Amino acid sequence: MQTRTLGGSSLVSSALAYGCWRIAGHGESHEFTTERLEHARRSIFAAYEHGYSLFDHADIYAHGLGEELFGHILKEVGGMRSQILITSKCGIVHAGAPDSHSPYRYDSSASHIIASCEASLKRLGIETIDLYMIHRPDFLGDPMEVARAVSQLRDQGKIREFGVSNFHCSQLSVLRKALSFPVVVNQIEVSLMHLTPFKDGTLDQCMLEEITPMAWSPLGGGKLAGQESISLNTSGHAHRGRIRDTADHIARAHGVSRSAVLLAWLLMHPSKMVPIIGSTQPEHIKQAAGAAELTLSREEWYQLMEASHGQHLP
Repeated sequence: MQTRTLGGSSLVSSALAYGCWRIAGHGESHEFTTERLEHARRSIFAAYEHGYSLFDHADIYAHGLGEELFGHILKEVGGMRSQILITSKCGIVHAGAPDSHSPYRYDSSASHIIASCEASLKRLGIETIDLYMIHRPDFLGDPMEVARAVSQLRDQGKIREFGVSNFHCSQLSVLRKALSFPVVVNQIEVSLMHLTPFKDGTLDQCMLEEITPMAWSPLGGGKLAGQESISLNTSGHAHRGRIRDTADHIARAHGVSRSAVLLAWLLMHPSKMVPIIGSTQPEHIKQAAGAAELTLSREEWYQLMEASHGQHLP
């Protein structure tokens, strides 16, 4: 698979990342079981075999079970650690912690960042996280406190590079001013169903400041990639239908899957974004990998943009 350099760092990633949110499977229980390990193993092996070299985690994914499962798999495959990049995120705290009255919230305090990173390292069974991110902007977050915590983790060799997730332009600018090192990634929601980053300056800022956008939910949470018919009672059915029909037409012309076309659309943007694939189905993981080898024409790119807008561009 083609590669991309993350921001101005030395980290080189596959053009597509594999998101580990769902590898623990579904259900309220977060118990480590052989069934869950096998489910995760199939997904991770499929991604690794098809050239994905960036594996994206967060401490809240299945309450840390995703990282724990990945750590077990990492030990099974000799040499895998040296061939991949591992990212993780912190800063979201589930409701009920530390007590039943505690709300779901964000926490970018130094103590939370450091403790979360050390817990992720232990679950993953590694010494260094290649890219560590703040998952959501904390309304009480002090940029200088964040900078001190991340600096400590970098100095101790527990993380290599730093990034953020879901930060607006102003939030990112304030944080960057407090840092003595670069922010190399902003992980954001972007797809043909969510064009906001194209319009609110987020992608412009990424290009201006040499920050790589990592695109979560690049297939609209699976709504654009699915083969099931779209119910007329579903909100936004016409919008989704236009995009899918246009993508299908382009996919037939290139002999690829619809998901490959939708992902290639994101890859073509000059910000050099890295879409995150979240499917746990090996065949879907393989199909998505084809996007890295697909080049759309400008005409095809704008056909998809027009389908998303639902009308001619101004």
